[in-house]
Amino acid sequence: MTYGDHRQIPLHSGFGAATTASEVLAGSDLSGVQAIVTGGASGLGRETVRVLAGAGARVLVPARDQHQAQAALAGMAGVEVAALDLLDPQSIDAFAAAFLATGRTLHLLVNGAGIMATPLLRDARGYEAQFATNHLGHFQLTARLWPALRQVQGARVACVSSLGHRQAGVDLDDPHFLRQPYDKWRAYAQSKSANALFAVELDRRGAAHGVRAFSLHPGAILTPLVRHLDQDDLRRVGALDDAGHVNPPPQSGFKNVAQGAATAVWCANSAQLDGMGGVYCEDCDIAILVPDDSTGPGVRRWAIDPGKARRLWTLSEQMTGVRFDCDAA
Repeated sequence: MTYGDHRQIPLHSGFGAATTASEVLAGSDLSGVQAIVTGGASGLGRETVRVLAGAGARVLVPARDQHQAQAALAGMAGVEVAALDLLDPQSIDAFAAAFLATGRTLHLLVNGAGIMATPLLRDARGYEAQFATNHLGHFQLTARLWPALRQVQGARVACVSSLGHRQAGVDLDDPHFLRQPYDKWRAYAQSKSANALFAVELDRRGAAHGVRAFSLHPGAILTPLVRHLDQDDLRRVGALDDAGHVNPPPQSGFKNVAQGAATAVWCANSAQLDGMGGVYCEDCDIAILVPDDSTGPGVRRWAIDPGKARRLWTLSEQMTGVRFDCDAA
């Protein structure tokens, strides 16, 4: 067996698709815990922040629009906002440097920010925006925050992937669509496969230092992430019926925000995952490994392949110019 295959075995956690983030944390006391949640000012991220802070954690929310984020998070005790743009390497470095300068350790990092199915956009480096935002930005952020993660025996990194990874693995030869026609859904899929592969290799490297990493599918939820989708796209993902009406959850299979945030919170905090890592999760449990041509839930092999994970790691270091040395203090 290759690394990862034997780990994709459900724990029968006692939770499920209808479990909410609050239910996952019921009875937990996170006093003294420091968390950072990217994408924490809206949608699933905001609910993740709300329940973590409600259990006593201090939560830092990076945001491109600080004023908007502060308004969205107003009234949540223990929550701070700081500037960060995942498409801007200098912004990432500045955010991480400011956090490290406080001397705080970092117990939980939830890499949840993302964009989906956008028109072709490129950053200042010429990198395709979905891959650059969803994967490379979080790769660099995690690398820069590594000293604060390493100081905690038991720190966790939760990478929000998606069932959308089933549509494509990472094209390691042309991830930025420089030699092939751009396909917004394929670009999204490869960025989500990259999230899962990053968790595999980060966990392999980080486990010796007490840092464990997980990837997860939160479930299908209508959040601001769908802002780039037209009606045909929304029908494709099951959000609308043929008449253009929103399908209710019993028909669409969509979750509400409280349910959608649950798996990230479970990965970040559950004692059921102690001593484990590098696995892809869904519905508050470890997902099963499914055939590549499967159209249902579960993780495809290309998203947990250790060889691809190592190659992606090397490529990500080259693209970002960031040497992510897990053995460095």
